[in-house]
Amino acid sequence: MSGTQPTDALTLSGTPRFGDDGLIPAICQDTVDGSVLMLAWMNADALQQTLSTRHAWFWSRSREELWEKGATSGNVLTVHDVRLDCDQDTLLVMVSPAGPACHTGARTCWGDDAGPVLTRLASTIESRRGGDPDASYVARLLGADRSLAAGKVAEESAEVLDAAPGSDHQVEEAADVLFHLFALLARDGVDPLRVLDVLAQREGLPPRWLRETP
Repeated sequence: MSGTQPTDALTLSGTPRFGDDGLIPAICQDTVDGSVLMLAWMNADALQQTLSTRHAWFWSRSREELWEKGATSGNVLTVHDVRLDCDQDTLLVMVSPAGPACHTGARTCWGDDAGPVLTRLASTIESRRGGDPDASYVARLLGADRSLAAGKVAEESAEVLDAAPGSDHQVEEAADVLFHLFALLARDGVDPLRVLDVLAQREGLPPRWLRETP
């Protein structure tokens, strides 16, 4: 999934500081869930191609040539934003991946389970499926009648409303709501991170790439 092919070029605020070799590191981050997907290198031509086509282009240090990510595999990175860091010597490239970012087939170059807190939470919940309900609270939520998980969402939501506004307790109860909501969605056979996809689409962004299940 790469979304609609963009036609308008991006602009970069600031002047990049390329190294003595003419290269600058480019960190590619999933726009929707915040996962760092890969690190590669750009020269001036690769950066210009990236900005003009909105597909990620890099410079291969081993082959000494420009290359477009996904040109042969189809796993392109559609670019939504490119930013320089405070020293202007590193690029942050916000992307929507059309497939696995790593040549190994993993979602990221650091593995499938590398990601921010919500991604890790969804993965942890899924890993408890089929576990011993006496030893795992999450396994009990996933395996019991739906009323257990649904009731916990309702209970924790009420505690958020009852907590003192602006208090740490209110925030803690909100975290409990989020946890139990993720568990309920997983119990119902829904990827909890689809919530992020809906929010992304409301911002005009394509949803995350999801590995097809056999």
